[in-house]
Amino acid sequence: MKHNPTHIGQVESVSGNSVTIKMASNYPSNMPIIDGTVYRIGQIGSFLKIPLGYANLYGLITQAGVLAMPETLLVAYKENPSIVDGHRWLRMILVGEQVGSSFERGVLQSPTSGDQVHLVTNEDLRIVYGGYNSQSSIIVGNQSASEGLAAQMDLDKLISRHCAIIGATGSGKSNAVSVVVKSIADKSLPSARILMLDPHGEYSSSLSGRCRVFKVDADMAKGEVELCVPYWALPFKELMAIFPGKLSDQNEDYIRGKVLELKRTSATKLGGLREEAITADSPIPFSINKLWFELDNFERITFATDRTTIEALTVSGDPAKLKSNQYPTAGLGSSAPFLNNKAKGLLGFLDGMRSRLLDQSYNFLFKPDGYTPELDGTIKNDLPNLFSIWFGHDAPVSVFDLSAIPSNIMQTISGCILKIIYDALYWGQNTLVGGKKQPLLLVLDEAHAYLKAGEDSISSRTVQAIAKEGRKYGVGMLLVTQRPSELDETVLSQCGSIIALRMTNTRDKGHVTSAMQDELREMADVLSGLRTGEAIVSGEAVRIPSRIKFFQANNAGKSSDPIASMLWGNEKPKTKEYEVSIRNWRNQTFN
Repeated sequence: MKHNPTHIGQVESVSGNSVTIKMASNYPSNMPIIDGTVYRIGQIGSFLKIPLGYANLYGLITQAGVLAMPETLLVAYKENPSIVDGHRWLRMILVGEQVGSSFERGVLQSPTSGDQVHLVTNEDLRIVYGGYNSQSSIIVGNQSASEGLAAQMDLDKLISRHCAIIGATGSGKSNAVSVVVKSIADKSLPSARILMLDPHGEYSSSLSGRCRVFKVDADMAKGEVELCVPYWALPFKELMAIFPGKLSDQNEDYIRGKVLELKRTSATKLGGLREEAITADSPIPFSINKLWFELDNFERITFATDRTTIEALTVSGDPAKLKSNQYPTAGLGSSAPFLNNKAKGLLGFLDGMRSRLLDQSYNFLFKPDGYTPELDGTIKNDLPNLFSIWFGHDAPVSVFDLSAIPSNIMQTISGCILKIIYDALYWGQNTLVGGKKQPLLLVLDEAHAYLKAGEDSISSRTVQAIAKEGRKYGVGMLLVTQRPSELDETVLSQCGSIIALRMTNTRDKGHVTSAMQDELREMADVLSGLRTGEAIVSGEAVRIPSRIKFFQANNAGKSSDPIASMLWGNEKPKTKEYEVSIRNWRNQTFN
C-alpha cells in the first residue's frame, strides 16, 4: 500500500461481467491525493482498473456500500453486522481492456478472486478516452471524470448507426443538439449534408453561419428561403389525408384512378418514363385544381329527358379559381332535368377540399412558388431543382423550420418531407447525390410529436424504415425527444448510440434503460442526478460508456429559460406592444 497508492482493494467475486470488490480496511482515505491530484473513490460511473499481466481490465462502478456485497455475505451481514470488519464494498461492470497503449471495448479475459484493484488515474483515462481519429471524430464537451479530457464521438458511427438524444425539459437537450450539429458543421467537410426538422424554429440562432433556414413565410432579409413541399410529390393516401372528411374505400379508389390518369398525361410531357411504372403515388406533377374541377363537375351534371344528353351550363366554372360549373337544377319525380345516377356523393368532401386549397396557410403545399403545375400538368421547376436548393447550398446544415405549418398537418408534412427525401436517396443510391456517395444525417427534433408508438402514420412508417434500412443507403438519424416512452420502441432500439441527459420520469427512464446495453442498466438511477448539460453517452459512437458535460452553445435557442429575476426588472411594455402582438397573430407572422 505504501509503494502503490492507487491500490484500493481486491476482487472478492465475479459473476459474468459484474465484479464485487472488497476495499482494503486500512486504506487511509476516500479522497486520496496522487501526484497532486485528488481522486474520489466509489463515485457511480467512475472507473477502476484490474491489472492482469500485460493487460489492464477496466470497469465502471455501478454500486457502492453494503448492498454491493455478494448476496451470501449480505444475508450473513443482516444477521451479524460485525462480520464486515471495517471493509467497504464496491461493484463494477467490466467494459474494456488495455494492452500496451491500445484500449479496446469488451474483455477477452475475466479477473479472479484475489486480483488487485486500482484507482484509474488521469494518465489511464487518456488511454481510455483517447485513440479517436481526428478526421472522423468530433469534440462535444469534457469528461465529467476529468474536465481536462475532451469528450469525443465517432462521427461515422454516430451517423450510420443512428443516435438518440433524450432528456427532460430543462436538461440541456437543445444545447446538446446544437453542439453536436455545430461540431460536425465546423469540420469543414465540403459535401456534409445535415437536415434538421425543427418544429419550433429554435436552432437557426445557435447554428447561425452554418445553416440555411427554410420556412413558410421566409424573411429574405435574414437569408431565409421559402419552404416548398409540392403536393404532387406526396403519396396519394397522405395527400387525401390533408383534406377534411373521410372517403369510403370505393371513392378513394375512384379518386386514385383520376389522379393516375392526370399523372400519366403529365408524364408524357416529362418524357423518359415507363407508363407501367407510374402509379398514383409517383412524384409526377399534376394539377390538383383540375382534379377537383373534374370530380366536382361529374357530381353536378344533370341530364335532359333522354337521360343521356347533359344539360347546358347555366354558369361556367373556372378550375383555376376553383369555381364550379352550374347546371339546371334537377326536377322533382320523373320530370327533367335528371340527376346523375352515377355520381359518387363526393360534394361534401369536395367542398372541404376546396376550402383547404383556398386556405393561404397551405400555400406552401398547394401553391409552391415555381412548383405549381398548370392545368395541363406542365411545370416551371421540378424535384431536381428543389433538392438542389435544399442541399446544394454552401452551408452544411439545412434547417426546415416547421413552426408556421398548421399543427393539424405537422405530423403528415414531417412524414412526407422524410418520405420524399428518403425515396429520392433510395432510388438514387448509385448516383453521386445518393446516400452511399453523399451520406445524409436527419435530425428529428421533438420526435415524440410525430413518431408516436402504435400509430400508423406516414411519419412513423418512414422513420421506422430509415431506422431499419437507412444505414444501407447512407441515411443516418438523430432522434431528439423528451418523452422516449411515447416513441415507437422499434425505432429507439435501432439507435446504436444513446445520449441520455437528466431524466426524472420513471417510465421514460425505463425506456432509456432498455435501449442501453446491459452493462449500463444499473446506472439508470444516475440519470435523475445529472447536472444541466451533463449526459451519459453509450453505444457505438463512443469507445466506452462515458459521463460527459456538453459545451455551451454560443447563441442560446428559443428553448433557453428566460431569466425572470432580470427581465422583470425592466419597465413594463407600452400598450402599443400588444397591438403589434395581435397584428402578428392575425397575420400569422413574427415580423
